[in-house]
Parts: sequence; C-alpha cells; structure tokens
Amino acid sequence: MTSHNKENKAAVEQYSKGKILWQLTRPHTLTASFVPVLIGTVLAMFYGHVNVWMFLAMLFSCLWIQIATNLFNEYYDFKRGLDTEDSVGIGGAIVRHGMKPKTVLNLALISYGIALILGVYICANSSWWLALVGLVGMAIGYLYTGGPLPIAYTPFGELFSGLCMGAMFVLISFFIQTNTVTSESIFVSLPIAILVGAINLSNNIRDIEEDTKGGRRTLAILLGSKNAIRFLAALFGIAYIWTVALVVFFGISPWIFLVFLSAPKPIQAVQAFVRGELIAMKATAQTNTFFGFTLSIGLLIGYLVS
Repeated sequence: MTSHNKENKAAVEQYSKGKILWQLTRPHTLTASFVPVLIGTVLAMFYGHVNVWMFLAMLFSCLWIQIATNLFNEYYDFKRGLDTEDSVGIGGAIVRHGMKPKTVLNLALISYGIALILGVYICANSSWWLALVGLVGMAIGYLYTGGPLPIAYTPFGELFSGLCMGAMFVLISFFIQTNTVTSESIFVSLPIAILVGAINLSNNIRDIEEDTKGGRRTLAILLGSKNAIRFLAALFGIAYIWTVALVVFFGISPWIFLVFLSAPKPIQAVQAFVRGELIAMKATAQTNTFFGFTLSIGLLIGYLVS
C-alpha cells in the first residue's frame, strides 16, 4: 500500500471515529442547553450590561453537562441491556461500533470535569452558592440513568429534565448577569421547561415498547401511546398560551409573539406521532429550538426598541 493510500485510509478512519464521537453526544438534543442559556442572557439585557465571557462559560458548561448526561445514558442503558444494535435515538457507539463501555463512562466523567472547571469560573465571578446548584444539577444528570433507581425509569423524567435543563439553565444564566432572580425571569423560563420536558416525553413515546421490556415505568408507558401523544400536544399548547400570558399579564414585549412562527413544528410533531413516523422526535426538538430562538429574538427586539 502506498503512503498516499495509507494517508487516505487513516483520514477515513479518523473521520469515522470523529463521527462516532459526534453521534455519541446526541447532537440533535444539544439545543436544549443552548436555548435556555440564550434566553436567560437576552432577558438579562433589560437589567444592565451582559458579560460575554460569563455567557460563553455558562453556555459551554451546560453543553458539557448535557453531553455527559447523554453519555451516562448510553453507558447505563447498555449495562442494563436496554440498548441493542436496532435501538433508535441512541449514539450507538457501544452496540454498533464496538466502543468499550468504560471509554464512554470515562468520556462522561471528563465532560463533567470540563463543566466543573467552567463552573468554578462562573462561581468565582458571581456567587459560590451556584456551586451547590450546579452540583445538584450534575447529580441529577448522573442519576437520570445511573444509580439504584434511575430517574429515567420513573414517570418523573420529563419533570426533572424540564426543571433542570429548562428552567434552571434560564435562571442561572439570568442570575450570573444580574445577580438576582426576578419573577419575570421565572415566568419566562416556564415555557422552556415545558418544551424541554416535551423532548423527553417524545423520546419516551417512541421507546414505549423497548422501555416496557426493559422494566421502565415512564410517563408515556403509564399514559399509553394515545394519551401520551395527547399530553404532548397539551404541553405544546400550554407553552404557546403561556407566551400570550407573558405579554397580557406580565408586561413582556409583544415582540415575543414571534414564537408563533414556530407553531408548524409542534403540529408536525403531533401529526407524525399519530402516523407513527420517526420524524416526530426531530420535530419536537426543533419546536424547542425554533420557539427558543424566536423568543430570544422577540426579547432582543423588545429591548432595542424600548
């Protein structure tokens, strides 16, 4: 084999490894971290100057926490025999590409280490009380699929993911810029908490059959497929109705009505679930993404014209 061919083969292998690692992070879910941080930061602009370095530290800290959570999920679902080569919605590094489980676990711990370093920077420039909040959040990320009674195996997965990765990320992002948490920031965080929880619910609806065999008792399993889809539709509706309430009752800029530009996505998600199409999970994640971006844009325009 010529040196040129060897280089090409090495490049292909390296690309393949990189692609495997990228898929392992479950990239389609990562906007669930970016969106809350963006919203909390834009909202903070109404209260004073925004520190870009704190924004970036918070953004990447949250991303690494979510990546670690996804890696723990990959590891523990494999160890419990839940994931197979045919499973959908997983990174598949272990069951499809032969990556050692210990490697995935170590990557999760490294991800937490990076998030912890960024967290120290955030605390040093805001409040050390955030260290406690961050450690609790990291513990929940681990306990979601790790520990003796994983949260993911109970009906409370949507609640924990929504509050921790939705509302908490918004509020911490707001706090590190303003040194306070206001009622306004809490109200704005709620539809994001709902939509992050909806991402979790959509995955559980898809996995009802496999999760039932694996001994899980998720909310989707308890409700049944049809009722779970109805509940998902209700969550979407509440998120959009809450946006109207933010303007009418809480005085938020009406520019946030831009979120209704994202309305086709939840409709697509519900219709896809009814038809049994896998695109439903992607549409649910995109609902959170587009809703969050348009909400951020609406808040930003409201700030600029105020």
